[in-house]
Amino acid sequence: MTDASITLFNSLTRQLEPFQPVHPGEARVYSCGPTVYNYPHIGNMRAYVFADVLGRTLSAAGYKLTHVINITDVGHLTDDADAGEDKMEKMAAQKAQSIWDIARHYTQAYWADIKALNIREPAEWSIATDYIDQMIAFASAIAEKHCYEIESGLYFDVSTVEDYGRLARAQNEEEGEGRIEAVEGKRHAADFAIWRKTPSGEKRQMEWDSPWGKGAPGWHLECSVMSGKLLGFPFDIHTGGIDHREIHHPNEIAQNQAFCGCGALSDAANSGARIWMHNNFLIDRSGKMSKSAGEFLRLPLLIEKGFHPLAYRMMCLQAHYRSELEFSWNGLNAAFTRLKRILMAAERIADAGEGGEIHPKFQPLIDKFDQAMADDLNTPIALTAMEEALAVKKVPPEAKRAVIARMDAVLGLNVLTLTRKDLRLRPASAAIDEAEIEDALARRKEARLQKDFAASDAIRDELAAKRVEVMDGDPLGWEWALEDNAAASPA
Repeated sequence: MTDASITLFNSLTRQLEPFQPVHPGEARVYSCGPTVYNYPHIGNMRAYVFADVLGRTLSAAGYKLTHVINITDVGHLTDDADAGEDKMEKMAAQKAQSIWDIARHYTQAYWADIKALNIREPAEWSIATDYIDQMIAFASAIAEKHCYEIESGLYFDVSTVEDYGRLARAQNEEEGEGRIEAVEGKRHAADFAIWRKTPSGEKRQMEWDSPWGKGAPGWHLECSVMSGKLLGFPFDIHTGGIDHREIHHPNEIAQNQAFCGCGALSDAANSGARIWMHNNFLIDRSGKMSKSAGEFLRLPLLIEKGFHPLAYRMMCLQAHYRSELEFSWNGLNAAFTRLKRILMAAERIADAGEGGEIHPKFQPLIDKFDQAMADDLNTPIALTAMEEALAVKKVPPEAKRAVIARMDAVLGLNVLTLTRKDLRLRPASAAIDEAEIEDALARRKEARLQKDFAASDAIRDELAAKRVEVMDGDPLGWEWALEDNAAASPA
């Protein structure tokens, strides 16, 4: 893969564009991270699988990658349209805990999911509350020309920058998903808070002194400050979920234009980043994706049902990042089965030595893989190229291993290090351990060798009573699986 070959879809221009780094040989990427007021659901995590694949692709192309993901621990309101309560303050009150403890707990939970999905650590986790002084300085720098103060805080006047809302493609400030809820004193409906004053008579757990009174930064301000501070304006790529395309990112862009003194967005670099990329939604027809519903679909729930977390990564890779992806238990199981098949093929070469030159049989498949990833991260095609490479016959195992390692460095499925035991379907609720199962299967195998089919059937029935399915006819040869009582008929 060469740097000149990579094309990416820019949400700002709505077209595919060649990746041309701001700094030769470098790729600087900023990804909107979580607001750590609750656990991330699996739809949230799709954004980080996508950003990880992007980073891995840029690394494979030879770029020095600097990837930043922020942690929002202050300022994000319950309504993304700049209204409602602070999410962190609200959860702290519900839990009767310190807001700092809330942030710490849910940050650790998010990091655990990052690790489980084999998402690489970014160069920097930028924590919002570590940048309060820089936020106040940023706001002070743009306040005179672009902001005004009202009773509730300092607000950004969107009429002071060119092309506001171009990313969201809103027709005007009064319509479209980018419209902001009315606040008394605002000049325009789309104006948004840069700094929120603590209401008179109240005290927040997180508040700071500022030129506009004691209070806290607006959510949109945080990302402008941290991305500019850590990557410099303009940087290469800004990523996030498609929901950010309508409000959060247009407001970031407006702040960046104001801070840099930039002009129209006909030059994408004036937005603060040359390319804006957004992954589409994960759709859940059962309605269990919403955090407001109480128990929602989290990665640990998938693991409790017996699925390896990389089965979910596989599910994400099977769809293009810009396509909607529907979640279902059957779909997850199909992705899990596909991962197992890949693993079985890779087992034969996992212990092979390092390869030398590329075998001629693999070059067309390497080209197919590279072209797919260079074509706006077309992971579905890249996966088929890996499977085809695993199926190539009559080649040295070390040569095949080298090709698979090269591909997996981009896809991140760990196919050369996972074992069959890692992927066995074992729900947390199962009332039998693997040692018991292996012992029973060994006894059953001996009984079958002795043609004692009555004993063989009895052992099978014994295992079935403990919800162990013995898969004699399983073409994958996985031997057994455990059924979760709670997942027998998943909703």
